[in-house]
Amino acid sequence: MLSIDDIARLRDALTAADFTDQGIAGRLGPDAVAAIGRGDHRAALRATADRDPLATLIRLFVCQQVEPAPAVRAALAPLDLDEAVAGGIVTDAAGCLRQGVDLQPYGDRWWIVADPPAWTHRGGPLPANHVLGLGGASATLAAATIRAPVRTALDLGAGCGVQALRLGAHAERVTATDLSRRALRFAATTAALSGQSWELLHGDLAAPVAGRRFDLVVSNPPFVVGPGRATHTYRDSGRAGDAICAELAAAAPSLLTEGGTMQFLANWAHVRGQDWRERVSGWVTGTGVDAWIIQREVSDPASYVRLWLADAGEPADPQRMADWLDWCDAQGIEGIGFGLVSLRRTDSAAPVVRAEELRQQVAGELGGHVAAWFDRQRWLRSHDSGALLATRFRAADGLKLRQEARRENGDWAVTRQVLALTDGLRWQEEVDPVALAVVSGCDGDASLGEQLTVLAAAYETPAWQLGAMVTPLVARLVERGLLVPAAG
Repeated sequence: MLSIDDIARLRDALTAADFTDQGIAGRLGPDAVAAIGRGDHRAALRATADRDPLATLIRLFVCQQVEPAPAVRAALAPLDLDEAVAGGIVTDAAGCLRQGVDLQPYGDRWWIVADPPAWTHRGGPLPANHVLGLGGASATLAAATIRAPVRTALDLGAGCGVQALRLGAHAERVTATDLSRRALRFAATTAALSGQSWELLHGDLAAPVAGRRFDLVVSNPPFVVGPGRATHTYRDSGRAGDAICAELAAAAPSLLTEGGTMQFLANWAHVRGQDWRERVSGWVTGTGVDAWIIQREVSDPASYVRLWLADAGEPADPQRMADWLDWCDAQGIEGIGFGLVSLRRTDSAAPVVRAEELRQQVAGELGGHVAAWFDRQRWLRSHDSGALLATRFRAADGLKLRQEARRENGDWAVTRQVLALTDGLRWQEEVDPVALAVVSGCDGDASLGEQLTVLAAAYETPAWQLGAMVTPLVARLVERGLLVPAAG
């Protein structure tokens, strides 16, 4: 890798050329950028044929082209080309130059440095110590992370530093660990190139920070569910099954400050005869943390194994696939779920644990919604049934009522009523006529108890009995964000 002075020169070159997300989009236009996402570089290559510094950088690091040395020299100046070659930024290719690293803009002030993209290794499997750049999983975690300002943040299994980079924007101090010293060197370059400074520690996940606590912990761990054979450090933990994710969840109480949050991507096994929700919720039993475990998708074992073998350049290894699938059969694994685990240390005797599917599209970054979910749990913890009855509620903005009906005796009879949010997480909740009457009356003027007094007379039911029926549903609607405590 480059020296600190040469990294500063590289940053000057990238800045001068406007090699940023915005600069690339402005140069190529939306259609060409979208085509790149599909692996089609033709429009981008046409738009960069003049090979000015920005064009050359796009051709080298976005389109993975071989470029003439004079153009590369001009694009990287003031970084000396010989130093760029010695530092591995570019490599010789029959008198021309090609990328030696994956150099990706991240926003308009940061750059990520990692190994070249996996598809450039089509001639064979990825090296065991391959370091991934910005990909789908890392982008998912970055979007799901709560971005409130914190004093200390920790990235476990940092890789090239994608998560640490985002943490550096809202944490006073960032610590990152990785089992791979090579990954830590990439992370150090990413930090320096982007003008940040992190504490980088070598070791397996949380081992290097034993005894320390942090306000925010994130991890995109090597979560692949398999027999425990570690062939690639970026995907394999060396633990069998989903043990790495259970280990992370169990570590939360000892890693977090009071009120601190841990968030990590996870894969978990769907085991024959077991409810995946109960199984994964068991990871946090007795830990004293609130937990929101979201499953975004599920894969069958054959598709899952085929995906990860291809990801590492091993698709032509039928024996490897057969062995992996035999192991899944022996463990009773019928599917593998992918999702997000978010934990908050509350030290409560009765922590809230929710494991559920969230397949719908989410408006905006998920992190803001996760933060709001934990805030609502804190509010509900401080409001028992009596406090709920004394609270004035209003319906959330954008709340809609959807009804289903069937024809009976020449008229329509409502058979199902669903409250639905049209923004954010787009939650839906089926309600009965009593619950709908309560929600309809939530205009912020009357307390829930006052509403129930009126409804008790209408339904000829004692108010206390109606309250016992309604308050659990109201709590659920508050947790989902369909009902909101009125201000004032």
